[in-house]
Amino acid sequence: MSSWLQKKINTLELYTIDVILGRREDAGATVYGAFLQALSWLFSSIVQTRFWLYRHRILHDQPLGCLVVVVGNLTVGGTGKTPVVEKFARALQERGRKVAILSRGYKSKTPPPWKKGWFALSHTAEPPPRIVSDGERVLLDSEQAGDEPYMLARNLPGVIVLVDKNRVKAGAYAIKKFGCDTLVLDDGFQYLPLKGRLNLLLVDKTNPFGNGHLLPRGILREPIKHLRRASYVFLTKSNGQRDAELEAVIQRYNPGVDVIECAHRPQYLQRFGVAPDAPGGREPLTWLKGRRVLAFSGIATPESFEKFLRDLGALIMTRERYLDHYRYTEEDLTELSQLATREGAECLVTTEKDAVRIAETHSWPIPLYYLRLEIDIIRGAANFDEAVGRICFPQTESRATRDDEA
Repeated sequence: MSSWLQKKINTLELYTIDVILGRREDAGATVYGAFLQALSWLFSSIVQTRFWLYRHRILHDQPLGCLVVVVGNLTVGGTGKTPVVEKFARALQERGRKVAILSRGYKSKTPPPWKKGWFALSHTAEPPPRIVSDGERVLLDSEQAGDEPYMLARNLPGVIVLVDKNRVKAGAYAIKKFGCDTLVLDDGFQYLPLKGRLNLLLVDKTNPFGNGHLLPRGILREPIKHLRRASYVFLTKSNGQRDAELEAVIQRYNPGVDVIECAHRPQYLQRFGVAPDAPGGREPLTWLKGRRVLAFSGIATPESFEKFLRDLGALIMTRERYLDHYRYTEEDLTELSQLATREGAECLVTTEKDAVRIAETHSWPIPLYYLRLEIDIIRGAANFDEAVGRICFPQTESRATRDDEA
């Protein structure tokens, strides 16, 4: 794809986001919003029909005889899912489970059509899933694996990470090839062919359901009433204050469901391209206080990242925002370096998710760091431990996954 076309697509995507979030109120935005609403009604019909087909067993899920845990959300965008998947997989592993994470590899680089065609002609079986980590080594980079699978593979030694759109196939492969007894479906709430024993639903407390519309007029992948399919609800990005209205909505659609509230906490700053144990490779959060920084990110909610930096005392001289999952070019990195120098920044700071999309060959005139975040349970910790315990010890009766829809 040419850079000109890519910029045009990026501009359209940014304009669409502005319309969805109500940032545009001109006549063009009104007409475009109506067009998106019509598409949203069509999308809603497709979603409801799909669930109806599975509920009435016209379409069937495929059990694998293995424990399946689903982590997902009702919305698109950043609910902070990856740190929850990481925390859950690590807890399972520490309790003796052989864990595989199954991801679709969103925006990962797939093999070219000719290679797929040749494989289909020369093999009778489907191609195997892409192995991001075999538990001992990380075998693919972020471009081939996708941002989140690569991050999970890098941060979870001993855990298998596989990428394939067909997660039934990937799950069967994990069981046969690696002897896995627990499958974690990353972003799998809408993946109905593989039924989860536990559905862990993440809800972003700062923006639970957007404007209430389904895609593409809003950010919902399925109706809010489908909260009832959750075994547990994780309220992410919490500030510690209870939200009675949001909790009432959750209980209305899923009475008695356990709600686990959590926050994403900064842990440290890691210098890009430097080993953590090398001098200056890792800095405490206090290092940021009073420092002039250029902040940049290509994530769904850049505001939360920038707030972390301000709360830590950083002086943000300027900030640059890119589309979620944006893959940085050498030209982008050069422009960021030059901008940081002009603004008198002492360093550049980005997110861990962005760092995996940056070429290590680029020469930075001033240091580049990424902020490491981890999940912190601030309410319902006993429920989280209970959820892990039920998965690790299947003889304990677990809460049934709810599939019936209104």
